[in-house]
Amino acid sequence: MADEKRTAVSYLVFDIEAIADGELVSRIRFPGENLSAEAAIAKYRAELMETTGKDVLPVTYMLPVSVAIAKIDPEFRLLDLVVLDAPEYRPHRIAQLFWQGWQHYGYPTLVSFNGRSYDMPVLELAALRYGFSIPAWFSLELRSFEQPRNRYNSSSHFDLCDFFSNFGATRLSGGLNLLANVLGKPGKSGIDGSMVQDFHHQGRDEEINDYCRCDVLDTYFVFLRSQVLQGKLTLQREQQLVGETKTWLENQADNSPAYQHYLSHWGDWQPPPA
Repeated sequence: MADEKRTAVSYLVFDIEAIADGELVSRIRFPGENLSAEAAIAKYRAELMETTGKDVLPVTYMLPVSVAIAKIDPEFRLLDLVVLDAPEYRPHRIAQLFWQGWQHYGYPTLVSFNGRSYDMPVLELAALRYGFSIPAWFSLELRSFEQPRNRYNSSSHFDLCDFFSNFGATRLSGGLNLLANVLGKPGKSGIDGSMVQDFHHQGRDEEINDYCRCDVLDTYFVFLRSQVLQGKLTLQREQQLVGETKTWLENQADNSPAYQHYLSHWGDWQPPPA
């Protein structure tokens, strides 16, 4: 039975939220100033806001505080949706569980939105920091286009941002929020990524993980429509899967504020008029 469960997972649709390592920021950005971790983060954010208009720190300073993963079977059906290392949400354990899970299920296709630019670098750098060995992810002995990290190897990592932007040929203005709304789904209806650092300082990691769950649901529904575009799913079957997922969420909602929130903002995709 355990082997059957492993082989049933063909896709891992995932999203991460990350927080800054304030001690690292203090050492690298402000050496000799003896800033506390929190003060260093605040100073760096203020500098970035002044120079770029955004206070998002570079990926090299970030640690995962949430990873939500939807397990999807070969027929694109949602099997489960989990967050890693609840309720402690320890960065080292989150990263470890992510890589162990990918290996445990036999290296299923990772599905993300902009994961090549953000999510995967955070998780790779966490593996570097904590000393995890992930040889299957690198597989440098393979031909370059077969290596899982190759940008065009969509069988290992299907990045929806790359897919819809034609690998950066066009700017995908609006991002996942826009694509989810096109399909009638909530998109950014609660907190957003810019609020994660402050929520963490306030001890609100559970809310961060709830937000991450909702992002994964949006990613899953956009992933389904991408399969319709490619002819791997019919539109009728996609809509059946959407309905099945809504029922699954309703069955889980009593114990999940995240799913209650998602369902309260639910919308159905409307086909064009005949």
